[in-house]
Amino acid sequence: MVVAAMWAFLLAFYILIDVVGRAFGFPLKGTHELVKNAIVMIAFMQTAYCVMARSMLRADFILHLLGGKPERFINSAGYILGALFFAGLFIGTIEPAWHAIITGEFEGEGALRVPTWPARVVVLLSAGLLVINYMILALKEILPSYVVEAEPDIAG
Repeated sequence: MVVAAMWAFLLAFYILIDVVGRAFGFPLKGTHELVKNAIVMIAFMQTAYCVMARSMLRADFILHLLGGKPERFINSAGYILGALFFAGLFIGTIEPAWHAIITGEFEGEGALRVPTWPARVVVLLSAGLLVINYMILALKEILPSYVVEAEPDIAG
């Protein structure tokens, strides 16, 4: 999450330099290719954190009305479906990521050729982390009595 936030911050300055450069007739070469790959990497690097923080987009106002076992069942089902989705993405990304590494695949022509393997590897690793995160959350819903939560210190 921190690396993605720093990368987004630096990318904003890179885009600013390109915009100012274009105003004076000196654009940065390859900005399109670099930004396109960076946005994918930033999004996927932040997604694993969002899942663990339970900040992914969800409509839980009805779930809170149900409460108890129905809420835990629906949450568990959602987490398992999320794990299955990202497991599929992980499996489907292995071959393209490996191909990009082996062949030195790139995007762009001319002055700046951006390698595609970093974006593909970030998607692969993030999808793997997302499977783990969703399974942990599902287990917390299915086995709530076995999960030890930190108790707040009220003595002091």
